Amino acid sequence: MKKLFNIWLIALAFGLFLACQPKTPETSEGSSNEGAVSTEVASEEQRPSPLEIKEGQIAGKKISIHYGSPSVKGRTIWGDLVPYNVVWRTGANEATYIDIPQDISVEGKTLPAGKYSLFTIPKESGPWTVIFNSDWELEHGHFQYDEKNDVLRVQVSPTWESSSAEKLSIDIESPGLVIRWEKLKLPIAVQ
Repeated sequence: MKKLFNIWLIALAFGLFLACQPKTPETSEGSSNEGAVSTEVASEEQRPSPLEIKEGQIAGKKISIHYGSPSVKGRTIWGDLVPYNVVWRTGANEATYIDIPQDISVEGKTLPAGKYSLFTIPKESGPWTVIFNSDWELEHGHFQYDEKNDVLRVQVSPTWESSSAEKLSIDIESPGLVIRWEKLKLPIAVQ
């Protein structure tokens, strides 16, 4: 009996030892670019709002945008899930961000090269405020937003379409960036 108890105790200690081992480079986040890609893919399966990465050019200038893409799922979006007159992270999960390697013009105003989180302030009527903020790496989106880090704010008029987009999308297309979700279309002029 004592021998069986000792074997069980050794097996338990070995199991605990294996469970407490540090992650290998293959499983740890950010170990390399290849690791980051596989981490994103693995976490994609578990995210209700999948990470989207769009890359393109506007007037010969490279742009990439990273955002969580939530779905409508039968919910009332505007004025409910996304309140009016309150800063919105313009996506889901972490803050949406844009990476621009050279200066661009947004709605006629200069935005210097860099990485910026993208926020909006939805309005029930009239133009929305689009915000580019220097603090681009925010885990919890608008919950960590700080207005003092705003680099550029512009006013953009939304349009409302008859068809509905189930998933939020931010596309690099004419006139620059176009945000679509539910019946919203928010075209942001970029040059």
